[in-house]
Amino acid sequence: MKHHIKRLKRELVYQGSILDIYADYMQLPDGKTAKWDFVSHRKGAAAVVAVAENGNLLLVRQYRSALDRETLEIPAGSRDSVTEDTMVCATRELEEETGWKSEHVEKLLQLKTTVAFCNEFIDVYLATDLTPGVQKLDEGEEIEIVSMPLDEAVQKIYCGEIQDAKTVAGILAYQSKLLTGRIHK
Repeated sequence: MKHHIKRLKRELVYQGSILDIYADYMQLPDGKTAKWDFVSHRKGAAAVVAVAENGNLLLVRQYRSALDRETLEIPAGSRDSVTEDTMVCATRELEEETGWKSEHVEKLLQLKTTVAFCNEFIDVYLATDLTPGVQKLDEGEEIEIVSMPLDEAVQKIYCGEIQDAKTVAGILAYQSKLLTGRIHK
């Protein structure tokens, strides 16, 4: 299918520390114009499904202002620059948020988080062979580390307790790879 929509103009509405918000003026197939929102995530991000020696996943519980509540997520964060390798970002975030390092990191999947209005991408990695490191939280960051069996995490997805998209996708991708035998244990 070839689309017949054309962007006529993009106007910067707000410039933030990691996000820019634009108004896009679009010409529709019927000739009418429409104003659409576009959010540009400048750096991209990485996340990591961390699996401890006992098979438990290391998740982080933290407050998220957009939801005004705590969430349970896999460790993740924005790249330091647009050129930073996402694997470097994922391993850094693992140690910063959980205090663990990994001897084995492999890519699980790539995500586009909200394609209707945002260009953010997150590369999700699997980290195994964990060794203790030092937790290095950002200023103002408060994180509780939660160790949980895979089956419990999957159950929390299906009952709606875990809703974060990168976390849902990462955990289910890991479960799928385990079930199909296509993963290093």
